[in-house]
Amino acid sequence: MARTTVGILRGGTSSEYNLSLKTGAAMMAALPEERYETRDILIDKNGVWYMRGTPVTPARALSQIDVALNALHGGVGEDGTVVRLLQRSGVPFAGARALPSAVALNKILAREILQKAGIRMPRAVIFSLKDNFDTTQMAKMVFDRFGPPYVVKPPSEGASHGILIAPHLQALPETIGNVLDEFGDAIVEEWVPGLEASVGVIENFRNQTLYALPPALVVLPQGARMLEKVHHEEGSLRHMVPSDFTQHEKRALMDAARAAHRALELAHFSRADFIVTPRHTYLLEVNTIPGLYPGASFPPMLEAVGSSVGDFLEHIIHLARQ
Repeated sequence: MARTTVGILRGGTSSEYNLSLKTGAAMMAALPEERYETRDILIDKNGVWYMRGTPVTPARALSQIDVALNALHGGVGEDGTVVRLLQRSGVPFAGARALPSAVALNKILAREILQKAGIRMPRAVIFSLKDNFDTTQMAKMVFDRFGPPYVVKPPSEGASHGILIAPHLQALPETIGNVLDEFGDAIVEEWVPGLEASVGVIENFRNQTLYALPPALVVLPQGARMLEKVHHEEGSLRHMVPSDFTQHEKRALMDAARAAHRALELAHFSRADFIVTPRHTYLLEVNTIPGLYPGASFPPMLEAVGSSVGDFLEHIIHLARQ
């Protein structure tokens, strides 16, 4: 029986380059060699495509595969750029289409859609360099809505990149300015103290149209106040699955993850991140390309239901080729 040739796109131009390399490596290691031939398609930090160490055009790289798996976290991998190339190539691929992927990556657009769908999120005020306010005025506008501490984040970064904390009002103008200077837009969110959780969603899995994996409790390194980029890169996070959330909390998390997947019109799979407090569950963001690297939340969620990364990949390859 002929093997299926799977092109695995990894690397990319975003701040998550190293994590993408790890997810791609995990994909290649998980696919059974007797059924799949994997092709490592590397996109470097300048956007140049490589196969077997040689620069190639995207068209040539994609012409040599039966199906594509996108392991490009953030940047061109999730803003619709590479997905549009995949769509034009006619090669089957797993994951969200170009527009939903771009919308999900943009926290400003995604927030508008998710809140209209009735999904609870932390309160936020959004600013741009185009706004006719100085950062002191911006800080006052935020303070009029909710009090400190504040989480200030860029609109289209992942793995906690670019997120800053303003512990009090006096620190907020400079913090907003730093994020605006680097990214052009800034989202100022209320700090919601609670436990962090992740929930994976898979389409047409285990005889369910939209299957929610059991929530993973994110266990931060000792002394850490919040999830930071370095925790992803060092692999210092732990994910407790099964978690000790109550059954009510688990149902709320799983229902919200499904609702977010539907609201953003995603495809095949996604991962939603939350804060859980004694009173409410708050959605933070939705990822169209969940990490599969050591220390990521998706693998232990799969293992908790008797599945594996390999099973998951074979399932989404099947979905892509349908």
